[in-house]
Amino acid sequence: MDKTIALVAHDNRKKDLAEWVSFNAGSLLETKMVCTGTTGKMIEKILKEKNEKKTTVKIKKLKSGPLGGDQQLGAMIAEGKIDIIIFFWDPMEPQPHDVDVKALLRIAVLYNIPIANNRSTADFIISSDLFSGEYKPILKDYSQYLNRNV
Repeated sequence: MDKTIALVAHDNRKKDLAEWVSFNAGSLLETKMVCTGTTGKMIEKILKEKNEKKTTVKIKKLKSGPLGGDQQLGAMIAEGKIDIIIFFWDPMEPQPHDVDVKALLRIAVLYNIPIANNRSTADFIISSDLFSGEYKPILKDYSQYLNRNV
């Protein structure tokens, strides 16, 4: 399996993501992971503790979301480097980087990337046969948009 999973969580949802990662450590250790800011440090610590086979924990850590991490992740999506996003965002708290979060969600939809914003959806994604199998998302043809008269 050669999937790259992006893992992101707002501060009030980091505990939920930590529990989910701990429960799914075996599957996640088989992937490459990309995380924003402190989420990456938290996940790396959890996976090192859960890593019974002592394999390499493959986590690329980006900047914190408000410091550009969301935009870095968006660029990786546009470059075809992300297969799945698990983003536990906080619907009850305003975020100083709301526009970046919206841009990240928009680019994920544009490139047809599966995205889980809560634990139930994350559970469905990781338990799907497609998680460990070959899967290429079907991309919409944007040639008309690219070739429009300006």
